[in-house]
Amino acid sequence: MRCETALANILHMEGTEYVFCYPSNPLIEEAAITGIKPIMSRSERTTVNMADGYSRASNGRRIGVVVTQYGPGIENAFGGVAHAHAESTPILVLPGGAHRNKIGQPPDFLAVESYRNITKWASQINQADRIPEMMRRAFTFLRSGRGSPVMLEMPSDVAMEEINEVAFNYRPVKGYRSAGDPSDIAGAVKAILDAERPVIYAGQGVLWAEASEQLREFAELVNAPVMTTNTGKSAFPEDHPLALGTGARTWTKASRHFLDRADLVFGIGCSFTTNLASMGVPTGKTLVQCNVDVQDLNKEQQIHHAVVGDAGLVLPQLIEEVHRQAGPDGKRGDGVVTQEIKKIKDEWLEGWMPLLSSNEVPINPYRVIWDFMHTVDRTQTILTHDSGHPRDQTIPFYEAITPRGYLGWGNSSQLGYSLGLSMGAKLAAPDKLVAAIMGDAAIGMAGMDIETATRLQIPILIMVLNNHVLSGYDRNYPVAAEKFGFTNLYGEYANIAKALGAYAERVEDPGEIIPAIKRAQGAMATGQPALLEFMTKEENNLSTP
Repeated sequence: MRCETALANILHMEGTEYVFCYPSNPLIEEAAITGIKPIMSRSERTTVNMADGYSRASNGRRIGVVVTQYGPGIENAFGGVAHAHAESTPILVLPGGAHRNKIGQPPDFLAVESYRNITKWASQINQADRIPEMMRRAFTFLRSGRGSPVMLEMPSDVAMEEINEVAFNYRPVKGYRSAGDPSDIAGAVKAILDAERPVIYAGQGVLWAEASEQLREFAELVNAPVMTTNTGKSAFPEDHPLALGTGARTWTKASRHFLDRADLVFGIGCSFTTNLASMGVPTGKTLVQCNVDVQDLNKEQQIHHAVVGDAGLVLPQLIEEVHRQAGPDGKRGDGVVTQEIKKIKDEWLEGWMPLLSSNEVPINPYRVIWDFMHTVDRTQTILTHDSGHPRDQTIPFYEAITPRGYLGWGNSSQLGYSLGLSMGAKLAAPDKLVAAIMGDAAIGMAGMDIETATRLQIPILIMVLNNHVLSGYDRNYPVAAEKFGFTNLYGEYANIAKALGAYAERVEDPGEIIPAIKRAQGAMATGQPALLEFMTKEENNLSTP
């Protein structure tokens, strides 16, 4: 059989449902012959974003596979793969390549060299009989350790070579995980039990390990409040009495209050990095960190205790060690900590209710977020955001209560990412309501791919907060904004969405937010994507108490 056929057969053996592709590669046809459905978007970046969302929503149990044309195809995909790398998402990227006798000849794009800094592994399938070996390695990397893209380029002449069917030998690859060193576990638990005001800081490693239930049990056992990074949001139910909410570029008052006053911070599945996805830890704390990747240890501050291992294996070890050191009840609380959390949450929300329930026209964006949260069944919803104010306004106030009920991001911040991300998530979780909150700048980056959702009947909900401006940018560019209108934007996005086949409404009355969401849900039940264009004010009040 030809090499491209062998590659398609391996994808089929690995349980691949879809190849996210655009627009030309012989592997697309070969995959279709095996029953793998091609999902073609309108741009390579969205194609990659869809694969990213698919891997995320399934916690890597199913791997998003990207197939592109060589040259301009894999060149255009770079931004999407860079984003997946920044957010630690495992995806398999399979571009075509030039003939081997043309490799390195200008203007040939050297994909393998170019992609090495944004992948866990980037290589070239340089001869036919290496396909099983290299695909084994690819799936081993994708399913083991920290998530990251893997890229394998296949030169076009290799794709047409024959591989001996008798010699072809491939078995699906499992992932490998490691538990923590018992002595490290013992030291970490002792430090946590000795602390007077410990805080648990949970990252997305908990989600990838599917360890939310173990995290809840451990938090209750040591009576420690839990905050999450933006990427880790939904790893701990935010309606739990010990939940502080999320700390990122914006944060809940409870997360800021408890983190500032903590004497010990236990990071589980997080990197302790200060960026748009996670709030930095103040100096002077005892730091205990559990992470699957040693690259995340001792980054911004020196840590005191470390456990290297998968959160799904480490948390049961920690629970067992707490029982050994502190007895079956550990340090379960008497209600003092949870009462303090509730008091701070209630006071904070009371202060924000005028915006969350505002009847302003244009609509206040906080009202859109608040009404959406109180309209949908959050146990059956996956929400994501886009970059900028949609992210900063959603993070603190949308309570995620089930694992992967929220897809947060911010290690990279590419506008338009949420559209492809939500389409991929919907393909991975077809029974869930999948929604994205976007600004008018973000929809401008990716809006033509609404047609992809229509054509492929991927019924997602797109909520555009349209205020005709890049929110918050005028303070950085006052002269450019005032003199030349630098931050002004314009678009009638509901009309564009209708032209692309989606159900769409423009909403100007805050009283129509909930009815519009319900009408959109009705359209989505028929397989039609929906876009709600909310005409909003520029709201620059952010939760950074």
